[in-house]
Amino acid sequence: MKKPFLYASGAALYIVLIVFIINALTSILPGKTILIPMVLLGLFVLSAAIMGFLFLYEPLNLYFENHKKEAVVFFAKIVGFFAGFVALFLILLFLI
Repeated sequence: MKKPFLYASGAALYIVLIVFIINALTSILPGKTILIPMVLLGLFVLSAAIMGFLFLYEPLNLYFENHKKEAVVFFAKIVGFFAGFVALFLILLFLI
């Protein structure tokens, strides 16, 4: 039960870290308009790779080891925990 929570926590922490970095850089680098789309597209690709790893690595290992039911349950738990973090972000959005 711990591992799905850790993977979802890692994904949520990654998002928080990226948002803090982008927030800090927007005040430091005004006017760098041509580089902003390049950086954001690169960040999108990097994020897709990191999230793919966090969400799929362990479930795919289980699946290919012929533990198909456990793989689906593990993936569902990761997505469920991550949905909980997104709900927490939404609650914080409306409270702050």
